[in-house]
Amino acid sequence: MCTPCCLSQLECCCGSAACSLCCSCCPKIRQSTGTRFLYALYFLLVTVICVVMMSPTVEKEMRDNIPFYTELCEKLKAGENCKSLVGYSAVYKVCFGMACFFFIFSVLTFRVHTSKGCRAAVHNGFWFWKFLALLGCCAGGFFLPNQDTFLEVWRYIGAGGGFIYLLIQLLLLVEFAHRWNKNWTSGIKYNKVWYAALVLVTLVLFSVAVGAMVFMCLFYTHPEACTLNKVFLGINGSLCVLVSFLAISPCIQKLQPTSGLLQSGVISVYVMYLTFSALSSKPIETLEKDGANITVCVFPFNSGSENDNKIVTGVGTVILFGCVLYSCLTSTTRRSSAALRVYRIAMPENERARCCFCFGDDGDDYEEEERTGGGQYVVYDEQDGTIYSYSYFHFVFFLGSLYVMMTVTNWFHYDNAKIEKFLDGSWSVFWIKMVSCWVCLVLYFWTLVAPMVCPRRFEA
Repeated sequence: MCTPCCLSQLECCCGSAACSLCCSCCPKIRQSTGTRFLYALYFLLVTVICVVMMSPTVEKEMRDNIPFYTELCEKLKAGENCKSLVGYSAVYKVCFGMACFFFIFSVLTFRVHTSKGCRAAVHNGFWFWKFLALLGCCAGGFFLPNQDTFLEVWRYIGAGGGFIYLLIQLLLLVEFAHRWNKNWTSGIKYNKVWYAALVLVTLVLFSVAVGAMVFMCLFYTHPEACTLNKVFLGINGSLCVLVSFLAISPCIQKLQPTSGLLQSGVISVYVMYLTFSALSSKPIETLEKDGANITVCVFPFNSGSENDNKIVTGVGTVILFGCVLYSCLTSTTRRSSAALRVYRIAMPENERARCCFCFGDDGDDYEEEERTGGGQYVVYDEQDGTIYSYSYFHFVFFLGSLYVMMTVTNWFHYDNAKIEKFLDGSWSVFWIKMVSCWVCLVLYFWTLVAPMVCPRRFEA
């Protein structure tokens, strides 16, 4: 059994065969799913490298623990103590290489509609050679001429691409909220337990949103300061209440019977999260009291210790990874692609309510032909044609590369950026997150009123 599995892995790395695990007890995996997860693994690997490059702690540990570190840096011509391999400029160059890699594949796979051509084979296989190509692209960024000009221009390209990626992320959130409600609503006529689940989850979501609002009003406002915080908390809270009442209004229910409080609960929780993140990212505000300057409107449980900072940074980095990977992997499904075109596809009549409704819809219409190479079963679900857009898939990862680059380097405050200060305050990050709140609410508002404004476009 070991020999066939090793041969299949070799074919996967150097040929066009699909990749699978050597453990036959693992559940079946679709070829399309395996391909997307392997690209996500490449993306995650480069993202981790970027995070390491922005950490002075890692740089110090390498300098103290790697033998002949200084001599090695001199041989690599990487500057004193490898200064050219760390910091924001190194992250820009590595992300430039990763962005080029995904952009080239986006162009290469443009208008690929069948999985049997050579371009589709390159997309789905040859993983070892693609890994070498990714390494070459990332290393090539360090040999670009006119480094200062490149960094200045690439910064603005990254900001534009990162903003577009944020819009895609918000669109996917709105689509997720509508799909969740539709899927669970479809099970009510068969089992009333789904109705109870809807009510329970809705109550939990609104409880979390209200609790977050109360928490921020208590700790991020002050009677004599933090006026901006008070204004934005009032605006965002009022907008959440407005869209919640609109979702259950008779005029909306007439055109969208599945519209309800579950969607507005999801949106309200996310808006409260973005609001909290924005207020936490705002520069520290001080107030003079009794002849001394005191810090006000800050996170109450931050003791300032090194361990606390490491925990907060770790949690923030994990959230970053999770959001980026979820958006990149789900933005290419048929449902999500329809959502990104502001078009609501009709819910299938055989829609089955389930807890894990996010998975398994793209390949359900395809006959499952099982193949094995001595390990995990692989379902070749694209023999009749591609089930997602290869070109668009790579383009989303291209935008995700730019978003990671800008986020890790603290957007426009890159000069003093360190991963240990990932959540430290800056006005640019504050306004990006606050504007994201409003964009999210506007997008959800549009999905509610769009059937009244453009009825033909939303006809089933």
